[in-house]
Amino acid sequence: MIGTVTTRADAQALDAADPLAAFRDRFTGDGPDGSWDDGPDRRLYLDGNSLGRLPRATPAAVARVVEQEWGAGLVGSWSQWVSQAGRVGDALAAGVLGARPGEVLVSDSTSIDLFKLLVAGCDARPGRDVVVCCADDFPTDRYVVAGVAAQKGLTVREVAADIDAGLDLDVLAAALDGRVAVVVLSLVAYRSGALVDLAAVTALAREHGALVLWDLSHAAGSVEVDLDAGGADLAVGCTYKHLNGGPGAPAFLYVRRELQADLRQPVWGWFGQRDQFAMGPEYDPAPGVDRFAVGTPPVLATAAVEVGVGITAEAGIAAVAAKGRALTDLLVALADERLPALQLASPRDAARRGAHVSFAHPQAWQLTQALVDRGVVPDFRTPDRVRFGPAPLYTRFVDVFDAVERLADVLATGAHEGYPTRRSRVT
Repeated sequence: MIGTVTTRADAQALDAADPLAAFRDRFTGDGPDGSWDDGPDRRLYLDGNSLGRLPRATPAAVARVVEQEWGAGLVGSWSQWVSQAGRVGDALAAGVLGARPGEVLVSDSTSIDLFKLLVAGCDARPGRDVVVCCADDFPTDRYVVAGVAAQKGLTVREVAADIDAGLDLDVLAAALDGRVAVVVLSLVAYRSGALVDLAAVTALAREHGALVLWDLSHAAGSVEVDLDAGGADLAVGCTYKHLNGGPGAPAFLYVRRELQADLRQPVWGWFGQRDQFAMGPEYDPAPGVDRFAVGTPPVLATAAVEVGVGITAEAGIAAVAAKGRALTDLLVALADERLPALQLASPRDAARRGAHVSFAHPQAWQLTQALVDRGVVPDFRTPDRVRFGPAPLYTRFVDVFDAVERLADVLATGAHEGYPTRRSRVT
């Protein structure tokens, strides 16, 4: 929790005491040369939970791979590229996810990784014909679950969840029985930021012999995740949000070490093959987490992921998560005081949410447009939510304070009412 903040000077004092303050300079700002604009009309980027900022070290890291490893080394550089996905996966495991070496692999997209692990998990539970997911989960998760179920003749049980408060474990428990093969859940809800108890859900599913497949897209790099201690089975997640890997950056997958030998994923590519350069006539999955790879990995994009993961690991996920709670606590407190027209649409207790907060308003889409035109960048989520994602590594407390001031002015003047109600394709 933060102390009472009533003035801009109070917010500046929090910034002066922030142990992560120096990490802001590790990212590119909005100035023409990438510097940080600290003027009164500066852009206030509060959408780090959709796309993280560009780390200053990333262009050089990617250029090194392009110019030296590709440009000069050519095919000889595969001697180091071939292990890149596992190397960066191990960095993610140790610095961000609380996993062991050899349990995390950077690969493909979140959707593809979800498909691979869901099929593998269902196949590992023969005789079970039900997959459980959350009705309020991110659309890709629900679509992939529905697609796999249709292909394999399984039944989907969608459990209801409050779109603001998140999933009730009693509701989940009522949906579990001996027919359930896999439970698919997000650790942090994409709309509200509601945080689920990983260990409690895992233990609950295990009582019924089911596996849990976690989507960590809004959790990785924003909250403390301890996959090993929590007994997690399977997980996937993206790297372009709080891990700052860049648009379209490859995702990651996690498979608990004890499960790896028993799982066979459905996409049999040569990077998942044992002794791949033997070019054998039949598919024989590689030992360990490498069996969940498929084709030639995105070397350039993974170089960017490595930079972002390294910054988060250096800052320390405990410190990052603590600042995320403090930033969102400040946002909630200021909204309570200055934005009576908005209704909090996220858990009020910071221990029960990730690093983003949503507010409900009947004209949320117009508010979002008005804020963007005034230099505040949130995003809109259906049905009527404005979502703010302050990123602990580069968002300051004074940025949150100033954003609330601008939003208060929009509401007081009705400036948002002149904006179109028709939504654009990207919100």
